[in-house]
Amino acid sequence: MTQFTPYSAAAGGALIGASAALLWVALGRVAGISGILGGLAGAPAGEPGWRLAFLAGLVAAPLLYVATFGAPEVLIAADPVRLAVAGLLVGFGTRLGTGCTSGHGVCGIARLSPRSIAATGIFMATATATVFLSRHVLGG
Repeated sequence: MTQFTPYSAAAGGALIGASAALLWVALGRVAGISGILGGLAGAPAGEPGWRLAFLAGLVAAPLLYVATFGAPEVLIAADPVRLAVAGLLVGFGTRLGTGCTSGHGVCGIARLSPRSIAATGIFMATATATVFLSRHVLGG
């Protein structure tokens, strides 16, 4: 069972929104992680710098948190094979949906993109169905 913490969730959401807005205002770029990472291969001159800086921030932020506040307790109840399959399915879905939850859900909805609104609805419906099936039907 997880403990919902609304203040930390709101703070995290505000930081994600602020970083997405800053990237949009400063560089005119959407903060979709799959697009940022995927764009590293064959990126034109000047492109890799901001992409690498953004990705480095994704790695540095949790390390800074752990150094400041200590590591939170993390309990992963799924077996490694299930996690690997889930990761591959997420990657497949990201390619199929032409973007990830951060690009569509955070940036696309903020821009009122019909494609992103539809994609986010599909992400959420699929996640809901997956949790229901895995917890209540398959007993995982």
